[in-house]
Amino acid sequence: MATLKELPTEEYLLPGHAACAGCGATVAIRLAQKALGPRTVFVVPACCTSVLQSAFPFTAFNMPCLNIAFEAAAAAASGVVAAYEARGLKDVTVLAWAGDGGTVDIGLQALSGAAERGTNFIYVCYDNEAYGNTGFQRSGSSPFGSRTTTTPTGKREHKKDVPMIMAAHGIPYVATACISYPLDFVNKLRKAKTFVGTKYLQVLTPCPPGWRFSTEKTVELGRLAVQTGIWPLYEIVNGKFELSSPSAALVDEGKRKPIEEYVKHQGRFDRIAPEDVEELKRWIDESWEKYKKLQ
Repeated sequence: MATLKELPTEEYLLPGHAACAGCGATVAIRLAQKALGPRTVFVVPACCTSVLQSAFPFTAFNMPCLNIAFEAAAAAASGVVAAYEARGLKDVTVLAWAGDGGTVDIGLQALSGAAERGTNFIYVCYDNEAYGNTGFQRSGSSPFGSRTTTTPTGKREHKKDVPMIMAAHGIPYVATACISYPLDFVNKLRKAKTFVGTKYLQVLTPCPPGWRFSTEKTVELGRLAVQTGIWPLYEIVNGKFELSSPSAALVDEGKRKPIEEYVKHQGRFDRIAPEDVEELKRWIDESWEKYKKLQ
């Protein structure tokens, strides 16, 4: 198990990147790089990560990174895996790193195909719950009731459950994570690396400009997402579901913080109606009933 003292001091995300202040995705990148080490190749479709690397001809990534088309993260990663296998190189981790727009919506077909083939790579969806790179439009991962530039009165559909969709493919490892619980994320990445086949992780990365909160609250908002139960932390290892320790106690509804504590800090929920808050509560309770049955 990783500890803070054990994490590498070397930084693979260099000064001069173009991320917004308080960017949760940047925290996730730093953790992933430290968790997996320098023998890692990032495959990045169009997303915020494409921009925060900084402008050509410079880069803030001190490790190989292939930037490719929006829908092609899993397809391009499959090609990189095949190339390394053809050369007999077995000590390189291929990491597809995509936002929720490029995963939950645009890239889902290629991801499903790679999982069906059992391609040996790790796929991380860093989830800021909208198309952050292009102005924060609604994605299939945007939560019910949240305002985006394309849902100005609040989204009317609940979040697409892609971790469970990926688990249905029968892949060896699926997990959720949150940047506010960094060691949990690091340990899950390292665990994923030990399996052969397609591994999928979805990490919550709060976004200050998109979610409309003050930049110093990024970690606090991530914790509240977990503590209210709207973002459960779990693993599915070879089909076996298990809640991670920060979430395990929340099977008891009384130990979850009220969802109002989460939404009140975010401008994207500033117009949410009381009945929509109740709908969020209902959806959270329904989701947790499902997790109880899976354990």
